[in-house]
Amino acid sequence: MKKALPAGFAGVSLPILAATAWFPIVAGAQARQPAHASHADDSTRMAAVAAVAAVAAVADEAMSMPADNNMTKHMKLTPPRTATHADTVRATELAVELRQAIAKYQDTAAAVADGYHMFAPKVKNQRVYHFTNYGRAFMAAFRFDPAKPTSILYKRGDDGRLHLVGAMYTMPKRASLDRLNERVPLGIARWHEHVDWCLPPKGQEARFAERRDGQPVFGPESPIATKAECDAAGGRFFSNLGGWMVHANVFEGDDLATIWGDDHHDTGHAHHM
Repeated sequence: MKKALPAGFAGVSLPILAATAWFPIVAGAQARQPAHASHADDSTRMAAVAAVAAVAAVADEAMSMPADNNMTKHMKLTPPRTATHADTVRATELAVELRQAIAKYQDTAAAVADGYHMFAPKVKNQRVYHFTNYGRAFMAAFRFDPAKPTSILYKRGDDGRLHLVGAMYTMPKRASLDRLNERVPLGIARWHEHVDWCLPPKGQEARFAERRDGQPVFGPESPIATKAECDAAGGRFFSNLGGWMVHANVFEGDDLATIWGDDHHDTGHAHHM
């Protein structure tokens, strides 16, 4: 049975639409920026990265649900590789380093004190709660520090409290497979992107509830996956939402399949590079 969007998803459509306006700025920020960039330029780039990180979080949440044929149109995974011994060693070392670095965030207050902020706090029933540090999201585009992930991930337990499960690393959409592999080996983990989304026009967030032939017109469950179809529906088409990301569930188990795997990897018909 086709699952509906998470409760409250329509309430976060405004941040999505606001953030997408920044995409052209982010796409070329690194390439265009001179060495003498001003503090004002830095602020602009930080705002852009913050917006895209927010989009990545909500896209990640929406796409983490069990996939149907429509949702698989909007997910792209790195191609599978055969893991080498070196991949296994490196992925294990990364997991150990990350677990040690973020153990202090068992209490979300500690994450907030360190600059991480919950995305969409008014959405109460998220499967995974993303606490994102936008400064670290920005720096991740240029260099990799395994101990400073873009987002800290939590799940709500039966006790009603948020429990630390891991973290999320991000990379710009322009990153090559080799660069992704340098950070987290592709033989162990498959990075993912959210692709080919049709969103309502600015100022028309209510259209997220629009349906046609029993299916959503907009968002991750829409059958629309091309610009021509999106234009015909009166929407705005985005070929990529938020760039590359990968989860590391270091507090959900000790085996690499659990740590570096997540629900995204079950999208059997997802796009491949």
